[in-house]
Amino acid sequence: MAKAKEMTMEDLMASYGDINVPKEGDVLEGTIINVTKNGVWLDLGTFGTGLVVGPEVYDLESEVKVGDAMNASVISQETDEGYVLLSLRKATREKVWEKLARMMNEGEVFKVKPFDANKGGLLIEYETVRGFLPVSQLSTEHYPRVSDKDEILIRLNELIGKPLDVVVLDTDKAEQKLIFSEKAANKDKTEELLSKFKVNDKVKGRVTGVVDFGIFLNVQGVEGLVHISEISWDRVENPSDFVKIGDGVDVQIIGIENEKISLSMKRLADDPWLKKVKDLAVGDNVKGEVSRITPFGAFVKLPQGIEALVHISELSDKHIGSPDEVVSEGKEYEFKVISLDADNHKLALSLKGATGKKKADAKVAVKKEAAEKETAKKEAPEKEEKLAKKAKAAKTKKAEK
Repeated sequence: MAKAKEMTMEDLMASYGDINVPKEGDVLEGTIINVTKNGVWLDLGTFGTGLVVGPEVYDLESEVKVGDAMNASVISQETDEGYVLLSLRKATREKVWEKLARMMNEGEVFKVKPFDANKGGLLIEYETVRGFLPVSQLSTEHYPRVSDKDEILIRLNELIGKPLDVVVLDTDKAEQKLIFSEKAANKDKTEELLSKFKVNDKVKGRVTGVVDFGIFLNVQGVEGLVHISEISWDRVENPSDFVKIGDGVDVQIIGIENEKISLSMKRLADDPWLKKVKDLAVGDNVKGEVSRITPFGAFVKLPQGIEALVHISELSDKHIGSPDEVVSEGKEYEFKVISLDADNHKLALSLKGATGKKKADAKVAVKKEAAEKETAKKEAPEKEEKLAKKAKAAKTKKAEK
């Protein structure tokens, strides 16, 4: 009698056909068959029995009952006791990632509460998935308009635990990346507020930040910037010399773009520069003192209290390597006005233009004097003849008497 062939495990598995074995990370659906202190027991059908464990299960103990369906993810394919070990948290995270992707695509606005902060932004956990809200994505109301990084962190810490309306800006499950935006969530509201404004409107704003390049204002819920060049007609070295946070400021809208408004403080006051140049015109000759010499020309201080530029090409008819070959700081010269740009407060002068005019005037004077001498020379004989006749007539008249 022939000896029966010994069957291996592979042969046994093959005799049953393909068996679908759950892999770690798979999300399975089962029916609750028991709830104990150890966890929630599920009937997984062809996969046998599973046990859902983890601290999050205890929070659900009073909410679940036998017969309910539940999703859970595989932690271990099979324990020594023969059941599949499952995690509710991991399964929930899978569902949350799917939910977040849908919310991002639909632009859904929802509330979150930051649980921590760093100098770059706010840390947020949404239904077991952690994400980040960068400083740049905060709304106008919450953006920390300060330059000091330590002060930024102080401002951000004030937002911990505070409900914020946000949208999902970016999500990538593979990279575990989740970015929120409060600014985008307020986009429609901002656009509605902006529709009420137009360029040249005079409005009032509250100072929310003072930085090196200007002043940030909250104007009826919309962020606006007064650039340093629009603070005053005078030269501004430090914007903080003019306002402090919380001040109310009257401003004029000079631009509306990209959900922001550009503002001006100085345009609500008369431009003193225009008053100073009102009596000047192109072609006029003016006297001024050279205040600065640069490689490209010389700056001249005029009696009106304004500064004008004489480009190096306007200093001499000859080629020169440096302005100081022709002019010296502190000395006064006569110049000609060659251009006047009122909008940009620019006044250009020419030294060679004024010198050329002087030379031309001198030539005209010389020619005039020569002409006068020539005329006098031609008229001299006639005058002498007239004088002789007049003298003779007078002598005859005297003899007759």
